[in-house]
Amino acid sequence: MNRRERRALLPPGPRLPRLVQLALVWFRPATSMLRLRRFGPRATVRLPFQPPLVLLSDPDEIRELFAADPAAIHPGEGSRILEPILGRHSVILLDEQLHMEQRRLLLPAFHGERMQLLAGLMEELTEAELDRWPVGEPVRLHPHLQRLTLEIVLRAVFGLERGARLDELRAALTDFLAFAEHPFSIVPAVHRLGRLLPTLRRFRRAIARTDALIYAQIRERRAVLGAAAAQRAADAAGSAQRPDVLSTLLLARHQHDGSEMTDQELRDELLTALVAGHETTASELAWALAHLAREPRVVARLQAELDLGSSDAYLNATVHEVLRLRPVVPNAEPRLTKRRVRIGGFEYPPGVALLATPLLVHHDPTIYPDPFAFRPERFLGTAPGGYTWIPFGGGRRRCVGAAFAEQEMRIVLAAVLRRFSIEPCGDGPETTRRRSITFSPNRGAAVFLRIRAANGYQSLHGAARTAEAVRSLSAAAPVAGDPGGRRRPGGRRERCTALRRRRLGVRARAAAKAADGGRDAVRARRRALIAQALRCSQDAARRSVHEGLKRLRNEL
Repeated sequence: MNRRERRALLPPGPRLPRLVQLALVWFRPATSMLRLRRFGPRATVRLPFQPPLVLLSDPDEIRELFAADPAAIHPGEGSRILEPILGRHSVILLDEQLHMEQRRLLLPAFHGERMQLLAGLMEELTEAELDRWPVGEPVRLHPHLQRLTLEIVLRAVFGLERGARLDELRAALTDFLAFAEHPFSIVPAVHRLGRLLPTLRRFRRAIARTDALIYAQIRERRAVLGAAAAQRAADAAGSAQRPDVLSTLLLARHQHDGSEMTDQELRDELLTALVAGHETTASELAWALAHLAREPRVVARLQAELDLGSSDAYLNATVHEVLRLRPVVPNAEPRLTKRRVRIGGFEYPPGVALLATPLLVHHDPTIYPDPFAFRPERFLGTAPGGYTWIPFGGGRRRCVGAAFAEQEMRIVLAAVLRRFSIEPCGDGPETTRRRSITFSPNRGAAVFLRIRAANGYQSLHGAARTAEAVRSLSAAAPVAGDPGGRRRPGGRRERCTALRRRRLGVRARAAAKAADGGRDAVRARRRALIAQALRCSQDAARRSVHEGLKRLRNEL
């Protein structure tokens, strides 16, 4: 079948030359995809050196696609664009029985119980990263979030501790991942010109350096577990204390022969976890904070929920809404047809890549009214649909690390919102920029961060800030009487209020001092807060104290 005959058998799509379509996909990624809706629930896109891509946006057709015969469609073969980065043994690039076998080995490492064991590490790394964020000045959060998610992957997936190897691998992976920003990363045929193009030469050097460090980590960890079965069993009992993904994979065994995963298999799966869980989560968090900076209503409700600690329903709904509104991977894995396949009454010939398209599904007004609005309430009391909410794909190929990514998003967003208030920076909302196969904020999620006054014991800064604001207000505004000694109306009530404020202030200072363990640090922070309070107007101070007292009463 020639190209013209195949074109006649496929759904309609843009008639532009392939290079022009590639330029639109790269430089106008979201706009060019959303415009495909004019062709109906399916549209054909043609890019250089790739089979025809048919993008599906009808949930019923997506359900059929996810449930199709694995022998008839090959998602792994459709994703060969990623082989130079991930390696041929990556679970993403395998099909049929090989894929199911490799997936079975990976699932225990990302099980819910394992994720709970990693929650403490994620929280620790998040708090350490937030300590480095600048306050009171414009900041692009995306690079900071990339640094954080890379650190989480290196510690939680690779099992690295602080030291020289962690620093070396972090530097090598930074160079390696920088290749994703180049358009060459999505053109497989260009990789054959590696010796001629400086960009590809740098990429190959970076990946060789990365591989050497990963293999060294695998050998070291394998040596710790030991070769003998008895020693391995003894170590397995203690392996629960090491919930990192590499430790779990080293104990995994192939079902057909009981063999261990080879070093090459381990390397490919570790890099898959890195690529799938680093840039994607960093971009998703950047989108989340960029939107929250312009949604004070949502932020206020989230912070109230976090301060009370009674529920995380709205936080979960916010995560689901961010993943709906801004899916950073706009297409699920391309499924390459190996024989004629009928999906939604349309018959596709062999050699066509079928893609479920979250970006189009999630912005369908018949599924999500007012689809471009940021409304977490959509998911309150309602679980996301299996075929109408697909940021992690679906069916047998649903992302293994979905639970890891959602937990990481919840932890990071909660930590940021507890500590900071977020204000927008710039004239308008963020536009979309493509980074390899992912979408990220064009301006890097540029915002202003300000330390917020948290309630009671939840934050040392909040306790000291509230107490000192109460003390400074009480000293600045006499309530018992005027200088002439004449009693003001309601003086008794005001004196009682002043006494109650002083008592609350003493308890808040005591809480801050006890939690901090250092009198000098509390005094220094108190002096800074007093200076800040004096710079505020009296009305602003009164409002701040009033709000702080309401929160403080709940805690004390």
